[in-house]
Amino acid sequence: MQGVCETPGVSEMSSLMNAWSVCRCCECLRCCGRRDPRPRSVWLGHPEKREQRYPRNVINNQKYNFFTFLPGVLFNQFKYFFNLYFLLLACSQFVVEMRLGALYTYWVPLGFVLAVTMIREAAEELRCYMRDKEVNSQIYSKLTARGTVKVKSSNIQVGDLIIVEKNQRVPADMIFLRTSEKNGSCFLRTDQLDGETDWKLRLPVTCTQRLPTASDLLQIRSYVYAEEPNIDIHNFVGTFTREDSDPPVNESLSIENTLWASTVIASGTVVGVVLYTGRELRSVMNTSNPRSKIGLFDLEVNCLTKILFGALVVVSLVMVALQHFAGRWYLQIIRFLLLFSNIIPISLRVNLDMGKIVYSWVIRRDSKIPGTVVRSSTIPEQLGRISYLLTDKTGTLTQNEMVFKRLHLGTVAYGLDSMDEVQSHIFSIYTQQAQDPPAVKGLSLATKVRRSMSSRVHEAVKAIALCHNVTPVYESNGVTDQAEAERHYEDSCRVYQASSPDEVALVQWTESVGLTLVGRDQSSVQLRSPGGHILNFTILQIFPFTYESKRMGIIVRDESTGEITFYMKGADVVMAGIVQYNDWLEEECGNMAREGLRVLVVAKKSLTEEQYQDFEARYVQAKLSVHDRSLKVATVIESLEMEMELLCLTGVEDQLQTDVRPTLETLRNAGIKVWMLTGDKLETATCTAKNAHLVTRTQDIHIFRLVSNTHRPCLKGPRPWDRRAVRSQLFSSRVFLFFCPNFLPQVFISVTAALTQCAAFLFVFCPAGDGGNDVSMIQEADCGVGVEGKAVFSSVFYFASVPLYQGFLIIGYSTIYTMFPVFSLVLDKDVKSEVAMLYPELYKDLLKGRPLSYKTFLIWVLISIYQGSIIMYGALLLFESEFVHIVAISFTSLILTELLMVALTIQTWHWLMIVAELLSLSCYIASLVFLHEFIDVYFIATLSFLWKVTVITLVSCLPLYVLKYLRRRFSPPSYSKLTS
Repeated sequence: MQGVCETPGVSEMSSLMNAWSVCRCCECLRCCGRRDPRPRSVWLGHPEKREQRYPRNVINNQKYNFFTFLPGVLFNQFKYFFNLYFLLLACSQFVVEMRLGALYTYWVPLGFVLAVTMIREAAEELRCYMRDKEVNSQIYSKLTARGTVKVKSSNIQVGDLIIVEKNQRVPADMIFLRTSEKNGSCFLRTDQLDGETDWKLRLPVTCTQRLPTASDLLQIRSYVYAEEPNIDIHNFVGTFTREDSDPPVNESLSIENTLWASTVIASGTVVGVVLYTGRELRSVMNTSNPRSKIGLFDLEVNCLTKILFGALVVVSLVMVALQHFAGRWYLQIIRFLLLFSNIIPISLRVNLDMGKIVYSWVIRRDSKIPGTVVRSSTIPEQLGRISYLLTDKTGTLTQNEMVFKRLHLGTVAYGLDSMDEVQSHIFSIYTQQAQDPPAVKGLSLATKVRRSMSSRVHEAVKAIALCHNVTPVYESNGVTDQAEAERHYEDSCRVYQASSPDEVALVQWTESVGLTLVGRDQSSVQLRSPGGHILNFTILQIFPFTYESKRMGIIVRDESTGEITFYMKGADVVMAGIVQYNDWLEEECGNMAREGLRVLVVAKKSLTEEQYQDFEARYVQAKLSVHDRSLKVATVIESLEMEMELLCLTGVEDQLQTDVRPTLETLRNAGIKVWMLTGDKLETATCTAKNAHLVTRTQDIHIFRLVSNTHRPCLKGPRPWDRRAVRSQLFSSRVFLFFCPNFLPQVFISVTAALTQCAAFLFVFCPAGDGGNDVSMIQEADCGVGVEGKAVFSSVFYFASVPLYQGFLIIGYSTIYTMFPVFSLVLDKDVKSEVAMLYPELYKDLLKGRPLSYKTFLIWVLISIYQGSIIMYGALLLFESEFVHIVAISFTSLILTELLMVALTIQTWHWLMIVAELLSLSCYIASLVFLHEFIDVYFIATLSFLWKVTVITLVSCLPLYVLKYLRRRFSPPSYSKLTS
């Protein structure tokens, strides 16, 4: 299933849902008895001056603690009918009138099952605890009045001044105060916070960055006023105040000045002051509490257990009815339910849990997927039931490596094959400036046109070279900022650092055509012309890109001329209303997007000194505002964003992963439907889907767009529930999803439900990634083998509610007599792994869920009734004079039938399967010495016993072997030809 909705992904959705999420967090805090979050004033280096009590800086990802482990595990086990059923059975034996045997016959198997579950849960909790402990025990340097001291992450407090080295995790939410980088900034890796691989540029507080040394932070009297804790990782409102200066210094703080926990410093060494810790961290507030997951397989088993229980109730009622409801008939019903309870085998729960553990272990040790970590051992079988695969576009289907493809000036466009012309224009401009010839009146028309075009190209390239957040870094032999290399701007030592590969691609392109970015810090930019001259520009203001604005801007002053210019670039949807009127922008943006290019619109505006000074005064005032800062700042910036001159369009392309096409083809053949998630423009996402072969040539494309942006929007496009759309791709624009959850929930649900019937859907909603292997499902025998009928005895002996097998026989059947062979089925394979990967169509059989379908379940029930009847009536017909002989014959036949039925279901034998069969048989034979209370030991050593058991076992199993052979002969499974 594949289709497209244009949104900027998780980041924008986080902003859209921020208000609701903050309210939800506040309500949760009140429900838990905690205080409401409040703004705070944090003094630098003085945690003792805190206004309120803050949580410890401890990371805890565990589901349970010491006190909640036992009740939590028990609740998660008994909230499902399968486990609750056995608990009620065991508890019923405390009532004398309901007791059928010794208490241990019910409590020992149940205790064993719970012990296995608790051991598994405890192991996972221990692994989680060790991971948390490793994070909480990381050592950091803290600035104090006594100097630099070492401190554990868990002991960091609000107000501490923490030093974080390059490639070190940020331990708490902090304000960026100082950096060792000469350019006065640093980059963060935020992939563990927001899932984005692009680096983020962060700027320190100007006042503290100017201090001579880091220790001077403790000598000034300053504090940070910060907003209350919330989940918005893309915005921050605060102020920095220094009181001991004259006059006092006030600086506004925004997201650019923050260092959120779980990010990693990518450049230099930084110093920050801690604002939030523990459960008030942005990363923690964006994380839901761990929960116990249950797979589809367990839900199906739980459902079938209910069906079996319903059958037990019916049979019990029939038994009592045949006695004409005589005496205390209601107790008889309960006794019959207890008597027939083994029809639902408790050993199944053990086998399922142990099978999951084995599958998890196999996944971890798979050499084809090295480094795989199984976080939950409760749902590994889900990998065999994947129907929909959600994949991010950028970085998953594509390499997230951008290549500059197109420069469009409106009247002319330059592609990769004509970049030499752009280079020629740039050279001519700087050559002309160097020669500075006097004006000549007799210039030809061709020369004037040439100079006019060169000027347009130059303005566009210069705007691209200046409007970005890229920082050139000079490296030599692995050492950053080599003085000699930086002094001479050596090209071979230069590396570009940026928060987006798009930015790097643009700057690399300007370098290729002759205008090179050679230096940058917080206040200046240096470009090198084709002739080797250094062009200096002063950075007056920077307006960073945000997911709300979808654009970025910069105001610079050319040091050679004194001219002030405002450059801006952004998405066409916002820039169309900012630039001067033109008749080609929308059409060309669409054309470039249909080619799979990411399009940016570049514009500029010249400012006089008076205009800039007026703007700066209003801008600084808006940034110092605590309430509605974002709105006030945006209003001031928008006053400049009018009637800007459109310079050019740029187009960059993200390269596809080398193996994406065969991978998607494999998934399609396996019956897995793919949803592509992206925040790109609709046309770009469509083109990428076609290039990746996510959309085939035989499939149509339907586009859903919003007709009106009123409070009652309607959709334009085909009805998705139309049967004719089943073999089509459905593409949905951004506005559709933005409005539907709020105003048209029923339409949204209807469309989403219809999309599940489509071949593909490119869903531009929120980035996510997932992958799966073709892991073999547990064989149907895991459910069917344990459902051998044993209650036939009651119907023969006058419908008496007394058990045939008592004491250890019941426990042994549920555990050591049958568990090992059934468990060994996890080693079974329909086909070899190599064949499964070569023919992904085989995966479709798993998606149908036939091993646990109602048809399969009914077949096993009928087999159970047949075998139970043969075993019981055979023992009655062949026993001699004593009741104990019935037990010996029937129980031995039952064990042998169980072992043979396991062998019947095996597709590919493994030596451990043979060991399991022999081990179970040996355990039964060895235990006969201790079972003289239930079985006549001398009788089982006679020839009469042996031939009777052999006959009963053959009659119960041989017909099934014949049917299996005939079925394989005349109706072979789909994989049989591949294994022959």
